[in-house]
Amino acid sequence: MAEHEHVRVAVVGSGFGGLGAAVRLRREGITDFVVLERAGSVGGTWRDNSYPGCACDVPSHLYSFSFAPNPDWPRTFSGQRHIRAYLEHVADTFGLRPHLRFDAEVKRMTWDAERLRWRIETGRGKLTADVVVSATGPLSDPKIPDIPGLDTFPGKVFHSARWDHDYDLAGKRVAMIGTGASAIQIVPSIQPVVGRLTLFQRTPAWVMPRVDRAIGPAERALHRAVPLTARLRRGLLWGIRELQVQAFTKHPEELGLVERLAQRNMARAIKDPALRAKLTPDYRIGCKRILLSNDYYPALARPNVDVVASGLAEVRGSTLVAADGSEAEVDAIVFGTGFHVTDMPIAERVVGADGRTLAETWQDGMQALRGASAAGFPNWMTIIGPNTGLGNSSMILMIESQLNYMADYLRQLDVLGGRAALDARPEAVRAWNDRVQERMKRTVWNTGGCTSWYLDAAGRNTTVWPGTTSEFRRATRRVDLMEYRVLRPPAGAPSDAEAAAEADTAKTGVTA
Repeated sequence: MAEHEHVRVAVVGSGFGGLGAAVRLRREGITDFVVLERAGSVGGTWRDNSYPGCACDVPSHLYSFSFAPNPDWPRTFSGQRHIRAYLEHVADTFGLRPHLRFDAEVKRMTWDAERLRWRIETGRGKLTADVVVSATGPLSDPKIPDIPGLDTFPGKVFHSARWDHDYDLAGKRVAMIGTGASAIQIVPSIQPVVGRLTLFQRTPAWVMPRVDRAIGPAERALHRAVPLTARLRRGLLWGIRELQVQAFTKHPEELGLVERLAQRNMARAIKDPALRAKLTPDYRIGCKRILLSNDYYPALARPNVDVVASGLAEVRGSTLVAADGSEAEVDAIVFGTGFHVTDMPIAERVVGADGRTLAETWQDGMQALRGASAAGFPNWMTIIGPNTGLGNSSMILMIESQLNYMADYLRQLDVLGGRAALDARPEAVRAWNDRVQERMKRTVWNTGGCTSWYLDAAGRNTTVWPGTTSEFRRATRRVDLMEYRVLRPPAGAPSDAEAAAEADTAKTGVTA
């Protein structure tokens, strides 16, 4: 990376959001961009999460880009290895390699109001960009709770998203902290090899059967030979999930039948009434993400597994103490405690027009116009921003909708001509957020009686979209310039010609 390289667009992150943005930029005819990635390869969360049993809980043909169908998914629900390989394939197929900058973690992004551009400091040097597309994702920075005495634990400690493959769990006494989507995949994967497994469960999860199977050679060959069949399959998967949305967003009482199915699923594997009582949630199904597994409950019923129905409260040497006073001697601790979702660390590194960081602007809760633009941060967009998450479908659908919005945003800048920037009006951001939060009031995520990672520290749901994916696509089809302030360079700023010459100098290193 040149010391002061200038690009039209800087994309941050190379997971689904970042690679999707890069593909869309090329399809729009924009090649003056870079993708800044802090690691040494693409993949985002599917690179970082390599724990045993890691797989997606969304069907493969729906968890892929519509513009890059994969007829060769090996299973209806694909594992981490195949999803990561798919993203590498996307990078190669669409010619993204020349745009990738690995080991280029963003340290700081500062808006330059005079030149209407972002000044970016990375682990590989500095650059400037007219537009920043932040695609760091909400599931990128692991969260480990502050447990008294944890720093004195003599054994091995790691988070599920930073799995230590060099540490052999065979025969060890292992503590699994958490019962989320990662934990229910890890537990059955390591249970057969560890000496003893103690699961510290703060809140039990609702678990439904995982209807997974191998996709045979004939089925894959059909999808390759007749692409329409794969599109129909994807459309069917999408439609079923669209029909489910009303129960989550408007009529949570309709989820009672699903609860009974989940209870039957548990009863088939858990015969001990005391254990079944520990594992039965006291909140409405769907309030937290519904988890899918065929082997989680059977693993918990094995004789070398203990379930502690209380969160980890303290560590005393190699002894773990739960909030209810239960104790367990362990050799290793695995945290499946989620990520910094409502307090994304990237927000601390983005400095807007008024000199405040995005984290300071969002200290009372994340807000972004149509999930993309924050007031006071011109020409800065986020992919998978506030209130764009889903509780029952594929995030790739939401990402593609935001890519539509990004593409039109760049078109609007072209139409405006000259040096220009768009800054979301505070009143437009508030109006959008107020509508979202009003709709959120009757959703299962707000009324279901649970505490989840969808909620921020103040109890506001700043994570999930309270509607269908088709609704969101309509809302992000076009940029409404009435919702933005158009910024021009201030008096005395370098002219367009001088700015262009400065950009050329930055790229070539040659001065007149």
